[in-house]
Amino acid sequence: MKAALLGLLQSGKSTILAAVSGKGMSAPGSVAIEEAIVPVPDERLDWLTEYYKPKKTVHATIDCLDLPGFNFGDEHGRAAARRLINQIRTVDMLVFVVRAFEDSAIAPYRNSVDPERDIVELRTELLLADLELVTTRIEKLEKQVHKPTKTQAQDKAELTLQKKLQEAIESEKPISSVVDGETERQMIKSLGFLTLKPIAVAVNIGENQLDKKLDLGGCFDENVPVVSICAKLQYELSQLDAESRIEFMADLGLAESGTGKFVRSCYSAMGLISFLTVGSDEVRAWTIKQGTIAHDAAGKVHTDIKRGFIRAETFSYADLRELGSEKALKAAGKIRLEGKEYEVKDGDIINFRFNV
Repeated sequence: MKAALLGLLQSGKSTILAAVSGKGMSAPGSVAIEEAIVPVPDERLDWLTEYYKPKKTVHATIDCLDLPGFNFGDEHGRAAARRLINQIRTVDMLVFVVRAFEDSAIAPYRNSVDPERDIVELRTELLLADLELVTTRIEKLEKQVHKPTKTQAQDKAELTLQKKLQEAIESEKPISSVVDGETERQMIKSLGFLTLKPIAVAVNIGENQLDKKLDLGGCFDENVPVVSICAKLQYELSQLDAESRIEFMADLGLAESGTGKFVRSCYSAMGLISFLTVGSDEVRAWTIKQGTIAHDAAGKVHTDIKRGFIRAETFSYADLRELGSEKALKAAGKIRLEGKEYEVKDGDIINFRFNV
């Protein structure tokens, strides 16, 4: 799963990527899209690793892309930003990174720090990029629907949908607000509309703002996760060893790292959950979409397991943690045998039974 970090000049995207990935900072002024595989923090894996003592532990991951900072202040900057925007139509979600910190050594975008304004500007540019795509598609379909082809009925249905999308964008509404059901979503999926994708917001705050609650003025609906993260501080923490990091966070009164909250917000915004497999060889988190059935989850582990699926021996991490052992789980009747259609839950620990 891929998440693209979008932001205006000096928003701190590259610092956030470096903090969550452990990679070095990209070169100042870089015009290339940087990429890093980021592990998803999961305290369940820490406990399971201590319990099973496996040879290795594997976290779920997110593939994060960091686009160069946008500058919509002139036509050259706008054209460069539009080219970059069109390169991320295949990603799974977008993360708006906006600046809320003050620093006289780092010139702010448009000469002032205003995260709400920056969100509106980013959202407007995505709407315009989608409007251009919708308009082009409508023009093509209006020519096609008059031809007696095998896809004529489908083309007419899509044309009606595209006109609905055009009306929404012209009313400054994202495409996601008007797409009705999976049928419509599949009809336009291949076009990669940006405002159809899930969104998260990362507000880059200063060290003096750690305890402050920021109000973004209702820029997004309540389903959009908003995380405050001090990129500079989190990058400094990422450079420390585990013990020093814990001590530093304790001194600052931080119970949880900002990078952990940031990555998990991206994970949940994409509708992702993790099921777990355990044993002496490996403890691992497997990424699936919420609502995935056991038969499809088995295929994540191996195609042969899906092909020869018999049952999914299942128990929850919460029950194991509470009762303390698999033996106690069996005695309490907490280990279940589930069939192909069982909807896997976040934190399920599964041993797939199969025969090929």
